[in-house]
Amino acid sequence: MGAATLDRIATTDHPVLDVLAGRWSPRAYDAETPIDEAKLASALEAARWAPSAMNLQPWKFIVARRGTAEHAAVSEALLGFNQAWAPAAGVLIVAIAVTHDDAGNEIPTALYDLGQAMAHLSVQAHHDGLVVHQMAGFDPAAVAQHFGLAANERPFTVTALGEFGDLEALPEPLRERETAPRTRRPIAESLAANA
Repeated sequence: MGAATLDRIATTDHPVLDVLAGRWSPRAYDAETPIDEAKLASALEAARWAPSAMNLQPWKFIVARRGTAEHAAVSEALLGFNQAWAPAAGVLIVAIAVTHDDAGNEIPTALYDLGQAMAHLSVQAHHDGLVVHQMAGFDPAAVAQHFGLAANERPFTVTALGEFGDLEALPEPLRERETAPRTRRPIAESLAANA
């Protein structure tokens, strides 16, 4: 089943780019098809060009392709129901915030900047026909230890990236979440002020 066969276009209150309205976070991944390396490279390139304070680019990525020891290590660090679906993804990407510079000075925008990089990555990947699901349900300490990360390198999220798969392969509760209506709270509830 391809991503185009499941209509998940958001009903927006105001016009947005098609790629944004169509972006969603599926859990059904094709467990056989290898990652398209050109599309993966484009997604990483989009992350590379994300804005960051003072152009520090305080991020790193662990890119772990299915079938490798690295993918297995990231899969083992997943928590809860993420272990039921995420290992099928062609790639698992650990997004790492570099929280301090080489002199030990804190980079206060590190998490924000990393979020921008991951947003760029996810939009580019979706544009190219891949599906993306970011998750915080993993053991950062296990990832940091396995990959020998420095003290200033904080694993923050894991992202599943790959081809859309078969909904029927998911456990029933996850299958229901895949097809449930997409909702967001009204914009007014997100505005602290709008003068």
